[in-house]
Amino acid sequence: MLEPDPGHFLLATTDLLIEDVHFRRRYAEPADIGWKSLAVNLSDIASMGGSPRWALVALACPSETTAAEIEAFYEGVHALAAEHGVAIVGGDTSSSPRGWTVNITLLGEARRPRLRSTARVGDVVAVTGPLGRSAAGLAVLEHGAPTVIAADLLADLTGAHLRPSPRVREGRWLGDAEGVTAMIDLSDGLATDLAHVAEASGVGVRVDLARIPVTEATRRVATAVGADALAWATGGGEDYELALACAPTAADALREGLARTSGTTLTLIGEVVAGDGVRFVDAGGRETATRPGWQHFRTERRA
Repeated sequence: MLEPDPGHFLLATTDLLIEDVHFRRRYAEPADIGWKSLAVNLSDIASMGGSPRWALVALACPSETTAAEIEAFYEGVHALAAEHGVAIVGGDTSSSPRGWTVNITLLGEARRPRLRSTARVGDVVAVTGPLGRSAAGLAVLEHGAPTVIAADLLADLTGAHLRPSPRVREGRWLGDAEGVTAMIDLSDGLATDLAHVAEASGVGVRVDLARIPVTEATRRVATAVGADALAWATGGGEDYELALACAPTAADALREGLARTSGTTLTLIGEVVAGDGVRFVDAGGRETATRPGWQHFRTERRA
Protein backbone atom coordinates (compact mmCIF):
# COMPACT_ATOMS: atom_id res chain seq x y z
CA MET A 1 0.00 0.00 0.00
CA LEU A 2 1.40 3.37 -1.04
CA GLU A 3 0.75 6.31 1.27
CA PRO A 4 2.28 9.78 1.50
CA ASP A 5 4.03 10.83 4.67
CA PRO A 6 1.82 12.36 7.37
CA GLY A 7 0.89 15.95 6.59
CA HIS A 8 1.54 15.53 2.86
CA PHE A 9 -0.79 15.45 -0.13
CA LEU A 10 -0.58 12.61 -2.65
CA LEU A 11 0.37 13.79 -6.16
CA ALA A 12 -0.28 11.83 -9.35
CA THR A 13 0.68 12.39 -12.97
CA THR A 14 0.88 10.31 -16.13
CA ASP A 15 2.39 10.83 -19.59
CA LEU A 16 2.08 8.91 -22.83
CA LEU A 17 5.03 8.88 -25.25
CA ILE A 18 4.52 7.52 -28.77
CA GLU A 19 7.14 6.75 -31.40
CA ASP A 20 7.28 9.34 -34.20
CA VAL A 21 5.22 11.74 -32.12
CA HIS A 22 7.44 12.22 -29.05
CA PHE A 23 10.63 10.46 -30.19
CA ARG A 24 12.21 8.82 -33.22
CA ARG A 25 14.08 5.56 -32.98
CA ARG A 26 16.60 6.56 -35.63
CA TYR A 27 18.36 8.77 -33.09
CA ALA A 28 16.74 7.95 -29.73
CA GLU A 29 18.26 4.83 -28.21
CA PRO A 30 16.07 2.59 -26.00
CA ALA A 31 17.81 3.87 -22.85
CA ASP A 32 17.15 7.46 -23.96
CA ILE A 33 13.46 6.65 -24.38
CA GLY A 34 13.29 5.10 -20.93
CA TRP A 35 15.04 8.08 -19.34
CA LYS A 36 12.88 10.68 -21.08
CA SER A 37 9.65 8.81 -20.33
CA LEU A 38 10.31 9.13 -16.62
CA ALA A 39 11.79 12.63 -16.89
CA VAL A 40 8.60 14.17 -18.27
CA ASN A 41 6.66 12.80 -15.31
CA LEU A 42 9.27 13.94 -12.80
CA SER A 43 8.93 17.42 -14.25
CA ASP A 44 5.20 17.41 -13.49
CA ILE A 45 5.82 16.50 -9.86
CA ALA A 46 8.57 19.14 -9.67
CA SER A 47 6.15 21.80 -10.92
CA MET A 48 3.91 21.09 -7.93
CA GLY A 49 6.82 21.48 -5.52
CA GLY A 50 6.65 17.77 -4.75
CA SER A 51 8.89 14.80 -4.14
CA PRO A 52 8.50 11.87 -6.57
CA ARG A 53 8.07 8.49 -4.87
CA TRP A 54 6.60 5.62 -6.93
CA ALA A 55 6.30 4.86 -10.66
CA LEU A 56 4.39 2.36 -12.77
CA VAL A 57 5.90 1.74 -16.20
CA ALA A 58 3.99 0.38 -19.21
CA LEU A 59 5.73 -0.42 -22.49
CA ALA A 60 4.37 -1.70 -25.81
CA CYS A 61 6.73 -2.43 -28.70
CA PRO A 62 6.73 -4.43 -31.96
CA SER A 63 7.38 -8.17 -31.92
CA GLU A 64 10.77 -7.75 -33.62
CA THR A 65 12.08 -5.73 -30.64
CA THR A 66 14.98 -7.56 -29.02
CA ALA A 67 15.34 -8.45 -25.35
CA ALA A 68 18.49 -6.30 -25.24
CA GLU A 69 16.52 -3.25 -26.44
CA ILE A 70 13.85 -3.77 -23.79
CA GLU A 71 16.47 -4.22 -21.09
CA ALA A 72 18.19 -1.00 -22.23
CA PHE A 73 14.87 0.86 -22.02
CA TYR A 74 14.40 -0.20 -18.40
CA GLU A 75 18.03 0.63 -17.63
CA GLY A 76 17.30 4.19 -18.74
CA VAL A 77 14.21 4.35 -16.52
CA HIS A 78 16.04 2.93 -13.50
CA ALA A 79 19.06 5.21 -13.96
CA LEU A 80 16.93 8.35 -13.63
CA ALA A 81 14.72 6.82 -10.95
CA ALA A 82 17.80 6.14 -8.83
CA GLU A 83 18.86 9.80 -9.09
CA HIS A 84 15.60 10.92 -7.52
CA GLY A 85 14.80 8.10 -5.12
CA VAL A 86 11.87 6.77 -7.15
CA ALA A 87 10.77 3.15 -6.70
CA ILE A 88 9.40 1.30 -9.74
CA VAL A 89 6.44 -0.51 -8.17
CA GLY A 90 4.66 -2.02 -11.17
CA GLY A 91 3.58 -1.65 -14.76
CA ASP A 92 2.84 -3.74 -17.83
CA THR A 93 4.29 -4.83 -21.16
CA SER A 94 2.58 -5.62 -24.44
CA SER A 95 3.22 -6.13 -28.13
CA SER A 96 2.49 -3.25 -30.50
CA PRO A 97 1.40 -3.49 -34.14
CA ARG A 98 3.54 -0.45 -34.98
CA GLY A 99 6.18 1.47 -33.07
CA TRP A 100 6.91 1.93 -29.41
CA THR A 101 4.40 3.32 -26.91
CA VAL A 102 5.35 4.17 -23.33
CA ASN A 103 3.11 5.21 -20.47
CA ILE A 104 4.42 6.05 -17.00
CA THR A 105 2.30 6.95 -14.01
CA LEU A 106 4.22 8.68 -11.24
CA LEU A 107 3.07 9.29 -7.69
CA GLY A 108 4.65 11.79 -5.34
CA GLU A 109 3.88 13.92 -2.32
CA ALA A 110 4.02 17.53 -1.19
CA ARG A 111 3.22 19.42 1.99
CA ARG A 112 1.61 22.28 0.09
CA PRO A 113 1.33 21.59 -3.64
CA ARG A 114 1.91 24.50 -5.98
CA LEU A 115 -0.86 24.96 -8.54
CA ARG A 116 -1.22 26.72 -11.89
CA SER A 117 -4.51 28.30 -10.80
CA THR A 118 -3.25 30.66 -8.09
CA ALA A 119 -1.29 33.38 -9.90
CA ARG A 120 -2.27 36.93 -8.86
CA VAL A 121 -2.32 40.23 -10.71
CA GLY A 122 0.87 42.07 -9.80
CA ASP A 123 3.00 38.93 -9.48
CA VAL A 124 6.20 38.69 -11.47
CA VAL A 125 6.86 35.74 -13.79
CA ALA A 126 10.16 33.87 -13.82
CA VAL A 127 11.71 30.78 -15.40
CA THR A 128 14.50 28.45 -14.38
CA GLY A 129 17.43 27.87 -16.69
CA PRO A 130 17.63 28.77 -20.41
CA LEU A 131 14.89 28.01 -22.94
CA GLY A 132 15.00 26.59 -26.44
CA ARG A 133 17.77 24.04 -25.83
CA SER A 134 15.60 20.99 -26.53
CA ALA A 135 14.35 22.44 -29.83
CA ALA A 136 17.95 23.26 -30.78
CA GLY A 137 18.99 19.72 -29.92
CA LEU A 138 16.17 18.32 -32.04
CA ALA A 139 17.30 20.49 -34.95
CA VAL A 140 20.81 19.06 -34.65
CA LEU A 141 19.45 15.50 -34.56
CA GLU A 142 17.18 16.13 -37.55
CA HIS A 143 19.47 18.22 -39.74
CA GLY A 144 22.97 17.20 -38.65
CA ALA A 145 25.61 18.94 -36.56
CA PRO A 146 26.76 22.40 -37.73
CA THR A 147 30.53 22.20 -38.11
CA VAL A 148 31.01 25.73 -36.77
CA ILE A 149 29.84 24.75 -33.26
CA ALA A 150 32.00 22.84 -30.80
CA ALA A 151 31.15 19.19 -30.24
CA ASP A 152 30.64 19.61 -26.49
CA LEU A 153 28.07 22.37 -27.04
CA LEU A 154 26.21 20.24 -29.56
CA ALA A 155 26.23 17.28 -27.16
CA ASP A 156 24.73 19.50 -24.47
CA LEU A 157 21.88 20.49 -26.78
CA THR A 158 21.12 17.00 -28.07
CA GLY A 159 21.30 15.75 -24.50
CA ALA A 160 18.70 18.35 -23.50
CA HIS A 161 16.33 16.78 -26.02
CA LEU A 162 17.14 13.09 -25.56
CA ARG A 163 17.74 13.04 -21.81
CA PRO A 164 16.23 16.15 -20.20
CA SER A 165 17.08 16.93 -16.58
CA PRO A 166 13.83 17.67 -14.72
CA ARG A 167 14.10 20.37 -12.06
CA VAL A 168 13.06 18.16 -9.16
CA ARG A 169 15.39 19.67 -6.57
CA GLU A 170 14.55 23.18 -7.72
CA GLY A 171 10.82 22.49 -7.69
CA ARG A 172 10.95 21.13 -4.17
CA TRP A 173 12.89 24.17 -2.96
CA LEU A 174 10.54 26.59 -4.71
CA GLY A 175 7.56 24.68 -3.34
CA ASP A 176 8.77 25.32 0.19
CA ALA A 177 9.81 28.93 -0.43
CA GLU A 178 7.73 31.89 0.62
CA GLY A 179 6.32 34.14 -2.07
CA VAL A 180 5.76 31.59 -4.85
CA THR A 181 2.10 31.79 -5.87
CA ALA A 182 1.85 29.46 -8.90
CA MET A 183 4.07 27.10 -10.88
CA ILE A 184 4.06 24.98 -14.03
CA ASP A 185 6.66 23.02 -15.98
CA LEU A 186 7.55 24.00 -19.55
CA SER A 187 6.74 20.88 -21.52
CA ASP A 188 4.63 22.31 -24.35
CA GLY A 189 6.48 25.61 -24.73
CA LEU A 190 6.48 28.89 -22.83
CA ALA A 191 3.58 30.38 -24.81
CA THR A 192 1.30 27.39 -24.32
CA ASP A 193 2.19 26.64 -20.71
CA LEU A 194 1.87 30.25 -19.52
CA ALA A 195 -1.49 30.30 -21.28
CA HIS A 196 -2.51 27.38 -19.05
CA VAL A 197 -1.58 29.45 -16.00
CA ALA A 198 -3.43 32.49 -17.31
CA GLU A 199 -6.59 30.54 -18.03
CA ALA A 200 -6.58 28.57 -14.77
CA SER A 201 -5.88 31.70 -12.70
CA GLY A 202 -8.24 34.02 -14.57
CA VAL A 203 -5.46 36.51 -15.34
CA GLY A 204 -3.27 37.73 -18.18
CA VAL A 205 0.50 37.37 -18.55
CA ARG A 206 2.88 39.87 -20.15
CA VAL A 207 6.32 38.57 -21.21
CA ASP A 208 9.28 40.70 -22.29
CA LEU A 209 10.91 38.84 -25.19
CA ALA A 210 14.29 40.47 -24.56
CA ARG A 211 14.45 38.98 -21.07
CA ILE A 212 13.88 35.34 -22.08
CA PRO A 213 17.13 33.42 -21.39
CA VAL A 214 18.59 31.74 -24.50
CA THR A 215 22.09 30.25 -24.68
CA GLU A 216 24.62 31.30 -27.29
CA ALA A 217 24.81 27.69 -28.53
CA THR A 218 21.06 27.68 -29.15
CA ARG A 219 21.33 30.94 -31.09
CA ARG A 220 24.20 29.61 -33.19
CA VAL A 221 22.35 26.42 -34.10
CA ALA A 222 19.29 28.45 -35.05
CA THR A 223 21.40 30.62 -37.34
CA ALA A 224 23.02 27.55 -38.89
CA VAL A 225 19.69 25.91 -39.77
CA GLY A 226 17.82 29.11 -40.66
CA ALA A 227 15.56 29.08 -37.60
CA ASP A 228 14.63 31.63 -34.93
CA ALA A 229 16.13 30.89 -31.52
CA LEU A 230 13.55 33.04 -29.76
CA ALA A 231 10.75 31.09 -31.45
CA TRP A 232 12.32 27.92 -30.07
CA ALA A 233 12.37 29.50 -26.62
CA THR A 234 8.72 30.51 -26.72
CA GLY A 235 7.22 27.61 -28.64
CA GLY A 236 9.75 24.82 -29.07
CA GLY A 237 8.66 22.89 -26.00
CA GLU A 238 10.24 20.05 -24.04
CA ASP A 239 12.63 22.24 -22.08
CA TYR A 240 11.21 20.90 -18.79
CA GLU A 241 12.22 24.06 -16.98
CA LEU A 242 9.88 25.61 -14.42
CA ALA A 243 7.86 28.79 -14.85
CA LEU A 244 6.49 30.46 -11.75
CA ALA A 245 4.60 33.47 -10.53
CA CYS A 246 5.73 35.11 -7.32
CA ALA A 247 5.25 38.22 -5.24
CA PRO A 248 7.53 41.04 -6.48
CA THR A 249 8.95 41.47 -2.98
CA ALA A 250 10.07 37.83 -2.97
CA ALA A 251 11.74 37.75 -6.39
CA ASP A 252 15.29 38.67 -5.34
CA ALA A 253 15.32 36.24 -2.43
CA LEU A 254 14.01 33.43 -4.64
CA ARG A 255 16.59 34.14 -7.32
CA GLU A 256 19.48 34.27 -4.87
CA GLY A 257 18.27 31.31 -2.81
CA LEU A 258 17.75 29.04 -5.81
CA ALA A 259 21.21 29.85 -7.18
CA ARG A 260 22.78 29.20 -3.78
CA THR A 261 21.04 25.87 -3.14
CA SER A 262 21.01 24.36 -6.63
CA GLY A 263 23.22 26.48 -8.90
CA THR A 264 20.21 27.07 -11.15
CA THR A 265 19.40 30.50 -12.51
CA LEU A 266 15.99 32.12 -12.08
CA THR A 267 15.24 34.83 -14.65
CA LEU A 268 12.44 37.36 -14.33
CA ILE A 269 10.71 37.61 -17.72
CA GLY A 270 7.39 39.33 -17.14
CA GLU A 271 4.41 39.95 -14.93
CA VAL A 272 0.85 38.85 -14.24
CA VAL A 273 -1.66 41.45 -15.39
CA ALA A 274 -5.41 41.93 -15.49
CA GLY A 275 -7.10 40.43 -18.51
CA ASP A 276 -6.54 37.08 -20.15
CA GLY A 277 -4.08 35.24 -22.37
CA VAL A 278 -0.35 35.74 -22.86
CA ARG A 279 1.15 38.80 -24.55
CA PHE A 280 4.77 38.92 -25.73
CA VAL A 281 6.26 42.38 -26.14
CA ASP A 282 9.53 43.57 -27.68
CA ALA A 283 12.07 45.95 -26.15
CA GLY A 284 9.95 48.91 -27.22
CA GLY A 285 6.84 47.55 -25.51
CA ARG A 286 5.14 46.59 -28.78
CA GLU A 287 3.13 43.38 -28.81
CA THR A 288 4.76 40.73 -30.99
CA ALA A 289 3.22 37.60 -32.44
CA THR A 290 4.90 34.36 -31.40
CA ARG A 291 4.47 30.81 -32.58
CA PRO A 292 2.27 28.69 -30.32
CA GLY A 293 3.74 25.85 -28.34
CA TRP A 294 2.81 22.21 -28.74
CA GLN A 295 -0.86 21.30 -29.13
CA HIS A 296 -2.06 17.74 -29.60
CA PHE A 297 -4.16 16.71 -32.59
CA ARG A 298 -2.31 18.96 -35.02
CA THR A 299 -0.87 17.55 -38.23
CA GLU A 300 2.80 18.31 -37.54
CA ARG A 301 4.89 15.96 -35.47
CA ARG A 302 6.76 16.84 -32.35
CA ALA A 303 9.89 14.67 -32.53
